[in-house]
Amino acid sequence: MDRVRTAVVGAGKMGTIHAKVYDQMPQSELVAVVDTDEDKAQRLAEQHNCQAFTDCSDILDKIDVVTIATPTVTHLKLAKPFLRKKIPVLIEKPLAANVREGRKIVALARKYDAVVAVGHSERCNPVVQAIKRLDIEPKFIEAHRVSPYPFRSTDIGVVLDVMIHDIDIILSLAASKIKRIEAVGVGVIDEGEDICNARIAFENGCIANITASRLALRTERRLRVFTRQAYLSVDFLKKTGIVIKADPNTNVVEWIKQRRERDDFDLTKVNWPDLLHIEQMQIDDKEPVRLQQEAFLKAVVDRSFAPEVSAGEGLAALKCAQKILAHVKRHKWD
Repeated sequence: MDRVRTAVVGAGKMGTIHAKVYDQMPQSELVAVVDTDEDKAQRLAEQHNCQAFTDCSDILDKIDVVTIATPTVTHLKLAKPFLRKKIPVLIEKPLAANVREGRKIVALARKYDAVVAVGHSERCNPVVQAIKRLDIEPKFIEAHRVSPYPFRSTDIGVVLDVMIHDIDIILSLAASKIKRIEAVGVGVIDEGEDICNARIAFENGCIANITASRLALRTERRLRVFTRQAYLSVDFLKKTGIVIKADPNTNVVEWIKQRRERDDFDLTKVNWPDLLHIEQMQIDDKEPVRLQQEAFLKAVVDRSFAPEVSAGEGLAALKCAQKILAHVKRHKWD
């Protein structure tokens, strides 16, 4: 297979991004865009010199792989015909509208031996890739992802729309089964929750605290990780991060302890950050969706490789999100 014939279902914001990336990749030939809105499909197809369709059945014999970037409630219905034809599918996050439908997608992928990837593009964020290269064992993880109201994805609340990014990242970092979840959330603008905080305890002792909001005055996407080896602080938006390693700082602590015993030593004049061993993380400036699509196509061409986020991992994130939502509903305010 010299060039993979690709298609995108959904001509909205994410579909437009996927179409652009597929069109730019040398290993991909974007052949079709599908959307129930014929005008939207035609406009996007014209941008990339490919065909426009309004029905997925029209492209089943024309493509090798497909990306589904449509409202979450349509994911299972749209994925079915492709998987039954053994056509690999990349489904935008979350995998499905609920765990039951997510399990059906996973089952279809297994039955027809088709590659299914999930579009958790933040896993491909250069910041997360840099963390993965450090090979750390987290003991505490804190994620903070807030923004003003986006006026999109109104069919789902902030947990499935925004928090699911950090849920997926945290599950991959913790690498352990969930032991306990506590959560609280509030809906202000929509019926679903617009702000949520969750605390996840894992069986290996790791604890994660996650906050997601679409009611903030400004956008912030940060992650902090505490390990025995180091402390990490990263900014997803700025694509920057620092590492404070434990071992090199032991001499500094001993130096402070010794001087505290002297009468003339003024601790308030010590600039603690200047004494720490701080390293800037080595972060590439690569487009997350591009990395995601490359991993997907690589897994399609060579089955010894796996997509960045598999259907099973997408289902695990969805299960965790559903547990958080269940705790939000059960929380008593009075």
